[in-house]
Amino acid sequence: MILVGLGNPGAKYSSTKHNFGYWVIDSMIEKSSLKLKAGKGDYLHAKDGESLFVKPTSYMNNSGLAIKQVLDYYKAPIEDLIVIYDDIDLPLGTIRFKDKGGPAGHRGIENIIYQLRSESFLRLRLGIAVEGLRMRPSENYVLSPFPKECNEEIDLVINKSIVGLDYLLNNDITKTMNKFN
Repeated sequence: MILVGLGNPGAKYSSTKHNFGYWVIDSMIEKSSLKLKAGKGDYLHAKDGESLFVKPTSYMNNSGLAIKQVLDYYKAPIEDLIVIYDDIDLPLGTIRFKDKGGPAGHRGIENIIYQLRSESFLRLRLGIAVEGLRMRPSENYVLSPFPKECNEEIDLVINKSIVGLDYLLNNDITKTMNKFN
């Protein structure tokens, strides 16, 4: 399984909501005592058995090329891919596994679909909507940090995501969606 966390590179974006996918990958790598290293393209990666953890080093809205590079380099089918990313349409605390579909307004997913010429890849959507915060324009919202009082909820989401992804590695997507969505 190739697990890709979406986000934007650099310190400027490291604490923004848009980097939620990066945070999940970072936590999985840390729990496995792995180290990220440069890949053969625009990405960092770490391998643990059958799992490959990936963080594109391009900006979110251009992440499709890095994912295509990973799939090409490893000669992996698109069915082995799961993309982990923030979703402004879901409340913080919510995770949703999805087996395929359109971008739903997410430009990073839109670029991945464009580069791969397919919508048939697995996804894990991480809710980032915080009640009481102004979410429009969405660009400003996703590129700002969560309020500090959300830190505990963020940790819970990351842990739930890791449990769900571990479950998915041993079960099909339908069972995983039924259990975690």
